[in-house]
Amino acid sequence: MEAARADPEPRAAAPVGGPARLPLAQPAFLPESPTLLPLLPLLLLLPLGRPALGAAPRLICDSRLLERYILEAKEAENATNGCAEGPRLSENITVPDTKVNFYVWKRMEVEEQAAEVWQGLSLLSEAVVRGQALLANSSQAPQPLQLHVDRAVSGLRSLAALLRVLGAQEAESAPEASPLPPLRTLSADSFCKLFRVYANFLRGKLKLYAGEACRRAAR
Repeated sequence: MEAARADPEPRAAAPVGGPARLPLAQPAFLPESPTLLPLLPLLLLLPLGRPALGAAPRLICDSRLLERYILEAKEAENATNGCAEGPRLSENITVPDTKVNFYVWKRMEVEEQAAEVWQGLSLLSEAVVRGQALLANSSQAPQPLQLHVDRAVSGLRSLAALLRVLGAQEAESAPEASPLPPLRTLSADSFCKLFRVYANFLRGKLKLYAGEACRRAAR
């Protein structure tokens, strides 16, 4: 009696109509930075033209999204080894004052809060971009610091997109909006102070406004 022949190793069946297809490569236009990845679904869902909060409210109002940027800002501040010993800026940079008077804030209309936050974020973005330019002109710029500054610039652009979805830019530029008092500002003379203002602004005014805007949208 003949011994049973061993079955040959199974071969993957070729798809009907031709050879197996190679996996699709990631499109080149998608950003690889993890800072921008949380906003990709949001940007894909937003319609062209005037943004609306209802386009993707769960993503926009997810507190974990903002906490991600706050964590990155704190990591950047910690990486500078303290404001006394950390790398200095070659010139003072104007940044928004991050202090919040809660008595006054709670009595502001949400449109006034939006306009103040948008002004503060715009000034903060200009400050970080200026810091990036000063660092690029330095011959002794530490590579880790450069990475943190670049990440902050990218994060602020993403946060500006988030505020547009919440309507902050429209509130700031609305013709019927009442004039705002001058924005209180400070001077930053080190990258540590620049990152500290970045973190405090996000977990202060920006977080307060985003929370109130999302609560109103959910009513």
